[in-house]
Amino acid sequence: NDRAAFERLVDEILAVVSPYALGRGECTLASALARECGARGETVALAESCTAGLASAMLCEVAGASAWYRGGVVSYSNELKSALLGVPAPTIERHGAVSAETAEAMARGAIERLGASSAASITGVAGPSGGSDAKPVGTVFLATARRIGGDTELHARRFLFPGDRVAIRDRAAKAAIGALRFHLRGECRTPLLWQERSAESNR
Repeated sequence: NDRAAFERLVDEILAVVSPYALGRGECTLASALARECGARGETVALAESCTAGLASAMLCEVAGASAWYRGGVVSYSNELKSALLGVPAPTIERHGAVSAETAEAMARGAIERLGASSAASITGVAGPSGGSDAKPVGTVFLATARRIGGDTELHARRFLFPGDRVAIRDRAAKAAIGALRFHLRGECRTPLLWQERSAESNR
């Protein structure tokens, strides 16, 4: 019948656009991440700077988040990045708080300090001030980390998000959740929209 044919067509479309398709109905980035965690027995954590806990709040909108979300650290100051997440002070001094290196160290620290199997970090310039020629307002570095055996796999990306402070923080939080979902799937991808350039490492 027409309904069955429609369902088959939807399934075919979802298969083609996977893994970018989150699901059907009211599925969100956060609920899609929850589904991945449940299927793989993973737990996640977050380390946030410019988003100030926004990504964590998005994850906790999903009922039952305590089963897979370990928690988050909001390390707005450089001192707290070091004290709470173990980011080496020389890393911040050499590369800056808004850098791939600092984002990676934040993600690694979230795994180690919060006991998760995977983590994502966010550090950037949300504006309206604080930008520079090298790192204009909207520059955000996202990093993901995942324990694989005795090693930690790290991936960092640089984004340049348009919009005002509210929009930049919202887009950064959602991009981090999306990146974490891809990392859990074993796919080194991030949402391509707004991506400026990438820097990857495997350690």
